[in-house]
Amino acid sequence: MWILPLLGYLGVIVGFAFLTLAIASGLYYLSELVEEHTVLARRLLSRLIYSVIIIQILLLFIDRFPFFLTLLSVVSHLIYASNLRRFPIVKLSDPLFVLSCILVGLNHWLWFRHFSKPSLQTANNWRQPYQVNIEDMPTFTEVASYFGLCVWLVPFALFVSLSAGENVLPSMGSEYATGDRVATAGLSDRALSSDSKIKSKGMAKALVDNIRDWVSENGELMGFWRGERTRRF
Repeated sequence: MWILPLLGYLGVIVGFAFLTLAIASGLYYLSELVEEHTVLARRLLSRLIYSVIIIQILLLFIDRFPFFLTLLSVVSHLIYASNLRRFPIVKLSDPLFVLSCILVGLNHWLWFRHFSKPSLQTANNWRQPYQVNIEDMPTFTEVASYFGLCVWLVPFALFVSLSAGENVLPSMGSEYATGDRVATAGLSDRALSSDSKIKSKGMAKALVDNIRDWVSENGELMGFWRGERTRRF
């Protein structure tokens, strides 16, 4: 067979493209929802963080999860919660934000190592003092659910909700986000509100816009389609 394998590869490429577009559209829509309902989003994120902490404590005492890994996850979620103190604005050079990004990767790596190692139990045979306890090994669904809810959910929600400080218009009260003090006495309230709506943008929304602009510019340079500037001439 020659055509069917090629058709299979084409289907994988098209499916991956549609999946990428669906994820990008979902991120864009969620970012717009957070911009419209900031107070509700902060309340939901706070409750989500403390719910994950409670789940971690229950797993420690009931399912006997490792103590130090559980402690690291709890401390990590408390650091995630510290990013909500000026929600939805975050400064990308903030030490807490940088530490949060490091903790996301560290938690993923340590918990992946934990679930990759099979649990051992003592055997009766002295030649094989330890053997794998197959009954206590978690299934793929359980491991995937743990990673999705207890490791990735809160950082992903923060990534969608927070707005990068470099995209915020400098104004009174936004010195933390920009790091500069700019006099805005000459601007009217209407101008400030309109400009802030234009400048303030969520990180997920900014990422989607930057990728879209990069694809459109490179496609125009390679001649795949004509841009607005080319059509004018």
